[in-house]
Parts: sequence; structure tokens; C-alpha cells
Amino acid sequence: MEAAAPHNPAEPGSVQIVVTSPEQMRELGRRLAKLLRAGDLVMLSGELGAGKTTLTRGLGEGLGVRGAVTSPTFVIARVHPSLGDGPPLVHVDAYRLSGGLDEMEDLDLDVSLPESVVVVEWGEGKVEELTEERLQVVIHRAVGDTTDEVRHMTLTGLGERWASADLSVLAA
Repeated sequence: MEAAAPHNPAEPGSVQIVVTSPEQMRELGRRLAKLLRAGDLVMLSGELGAGKTTLTRGLGEGLGVRGAVTSPTFVIARVHPSLGDGPPLVHVDAYRLSGGLDEMEDLDLDVSLPESVVVVEWGEGKVEELTEERLQVVIHRAVGDTTDEVRHMTLTGLGERWASADLSVLAA
């Protein structure tokens, strides 16, 4: 992993990272898990196959949760309890949900959020009202007929929770 460029001073709380393999994406997830705590909301966005679930798999490993972290596409949400004293991981795939927060409320994420780390794939326009404090992760990949594994990522911490977080440690 490498820093893509010095982070843009116009975007405080952001870091750009280049990942060149699925294993590096998982490792980034494991390292990111060390920065997370109960009550954190992580929003993942990117094309199909960008690596959102691979990153979340690494988060699960780093958080030490039970169960294989797989895409919750058809069940919408999976809860992975902690195997230790850390927070559980709630992994949500909002791709099939069209109704914004109203539909998300059926999942009771507002109840889970204070004691869990909640990761939402495809959550743009759907979960922002849960909390103003969140980590937004945007993953860009080459599209079309390509086997290119390179991913350009932008991680942006929003709100007071992330104001003092040093996301640049993730690019090391």
C-alpha cells in the first residue's frame, strides 16, 4: 500500500491510498480495525468488485469477530459477534434497498450503532442520517474488461469523532 499523493489540504481528515492486491485490501481492513470503536459507522462505496467486502473481511479479522465475513447481499445485514471484548461488527449491504433511511430503519441500525462497528456497503443517500460522525471510504477501480487489481481509495473522516484521528497511519 502506498499513499497516492499527499492528502489534499482542502479535505481535512482525508487520506488517499493505493492498494494493488486483494491481500493488501484485507491488510488495510485489519489496520483500519485498530482505529475503530463501538459507535463507528463506516460507509463503503465503489463499483461492483471494487473490494468493499474484502476490506470488510479484513475489518472482521482485525476486530476479532466470529463467522466468515461474506457479502450480505441477499440477507441485507449480518451481525458478527466479537470473540473477545471488542465490539461486534454489523455488515450491511444496502444495494437492494431503494428507500433511504426509512427502509434502513427496519434494520434497527440506530439501535446497533452505539455498541457496534457498523459497515454499510452502498449506503450513500441511505444512512447519513444515522450519524454525522462517520468514515467514508470510496474505492475506485478500473472498469471494463480488465484484471487490474489496483484500487485508488479515499478515506474521509467526518464529524468530531474523526477530527483527531490520524488516517495517514493507514497509508504507511
